[in-house]
Amino acid sequence: MAFLIVDSGPNPGTRYELSDGGAIKLGRNPDCGIVIQVGAVSRHHAEIVKSNGHYFIKDLESRNGTYLNDRLLSHNEQKQLQSADRVKVCDVVFSFHDDPSSRFDNQAAQMDTESGSGTVLVDDESSSNSTVMSKLDVTSGSSGVQVVASPEVKLAALVEITRSLGKAVALDEVLPQVLNSLFKIFVQADRGFIVLKTENGALVPRWTKTRREQDDTIRISKTIVTEVINRKEAILSADAASDERFEMSQSIADFRIRSMMCAPLVNSDDDAIGVLQIDTLDQRKRFAQEDLEVLASVASQAGIAINNAQLHESALQRKAMERDLQLAHEVQKSFLPNKRPEIEGYEFFDFYRPANHVGGDYFDYIALPDGRTAVIVADVVGHGVAAALLMAKLAAEARFWLASVTSPAEAVTRLNDAIAYLQVDRFVTMVMTVIDPQNHEITIVNSGHMCPIFRRQDGSIEEPGEEEAGLPVGVMEDVEYEQVTIPLGPGESFTMYTDGLNEAMNANDEQYGMDGVRDHVRQGSDIEQMGQALIADVQQFVGDGPQDDDMCLVIVRRV
Repeated sequence: MAFLIVDSGPNPGTRYELSDGGAIKLGRNPDCGIVIQVGAVSRHHAEIVKSNGHYFIKDLESRNGTYLNDRLLSHNEQKQLQSADRVKVCDVVFSFHDDPSSRFDNQAAQMDTESGSGTVLVDDESSSNSTVMSKLDVTSGSSGVQVVASPEVKLAALVEITRSLGKAVALDEVLPQVLNSLFKIFVQADRGFIVLKTENGALVPRWTKTRREQDDTIRISKTIVTEVINRKEAILSADAASDERFEMSQSIADFRIRSMMCAPLVNSDDDAIGVLQIDTLDQRKRFAQEDLEVLASVASQAGIAINNAQLHESALQRKAMERDLQLAHEVQKSFLPNKRPEIEGYEFFDFYRPANHVGGDYFDYIALPDGRTAVIVADVVGHGVAAALLMAKLAAEARFWLASVTSPAEAVTRLNDAIAYLQVDRFVTMVMTVIDPQNHEITIVNSGHMCPIFRRQDGSIEEPGEEEAGLPVGVMEDVEYEQVTIPLGPGESFTMYTDGLNEAMNANDEQYGMDGVRDHVRQGSDIEQMGQALIADVQQFVGDGPQDDDMCLVIVRRV
């Protein structure tokens, strides 16, 4: 629906909706749709009608005439209205505007959801052909300008802002305190806004205050906000409604802002993190240059306080995230074995340490119905929460398929199909060994992982299963995996591990290497001592640097 806005005259800024059907009259008569209580206005002065989707203005033989864009209409002359046309009825000037909803359909606007004020930031920059300067002197003189707050009131309010901002630690405390104090300083202010930048650079209206109730959505010009942030300079406009620099700014056009000030909010690092803006709709209550200086002073204090509040909130969020990650760490630990298998004639050693709170490495001991035991070591590509989630899915699927089919190779084939079906952009390297304690045999299925290291009784080592190794789990469906079975004699062991060990990096960007792992396996007949020695050697090699990847080590030995 189109509308008129009073630019000058009684009640400037008043908005009149124009009906889609019939005619709306302008005049002094109380039955007119737009009543103009000015003596020189005729009782039925003019009317606006809609025809074929367009609005037309018509003079109704008024005494003093109707003007369209400063041109006097003839009696009963009817002219089509265009957006931004100015209609003058004696001393009252209206501006005509098309349906505002269609104007903003394709404009980027961000709703203020935190203060609940229905405020949007209008991306009108692309339609502006002018550049906002840093300052604008007040050239209209002091005549007709109403008195603002006294210096004593301003000083008291500034002291109040300083004291209150020093105590506030949350944004929802800081933002309203700033605007409430500004309304005490600037009694002529009708509206106040605080717009902040998000971490990704987006501008979001965070708090709005109005002196009178607003029925419509409040729009803030992104042109002005962006210019103030980029220049880090406060601006003052004595009459924004007629200021040619803002003539294409829709928020100015809609509300006929008579005077506005906008100052950047700058943090301790001298970065602009947002703006503080106030404006007035009354042409008699314009802001002065000294008001801009006061606003800039308030903005400098508010910028530091807001930045401190943001840092405080970030610290609280980090603590909450750390608690969540610690809980995730505990949950992930529950997926891992809480004790080693008790198989007569066999002993086990295992070690697991994620690089972060949660990891993508995984190992498990799974007792099968026929008395066999599966030992799995796997490594999800990457680490962190995403890898841990896929690891949890892998653990569940592995247990299911090992219980459903007897062949280890078939179980891994089904497992791969289940993971590949998820179509996540990750895959898993995995080695599965199934221990048959009756026949003392080990069956190996390798899915793109390092081969287990077998240590024979004489101390020699071998890495079987390389030729039978298939693709990592999750790369593609319908992959048939192969298995290889070897005997395990008394005193012999096999070692399974993830690349967090052999690819561990020291300060010189050197890797620990496969040879280091193999050397420890050769020398270790006692798997507990061998495992502890290997982990200690890797940690000593890495030194004080951070752990780059998850570490997992499992050793099985036949007594």
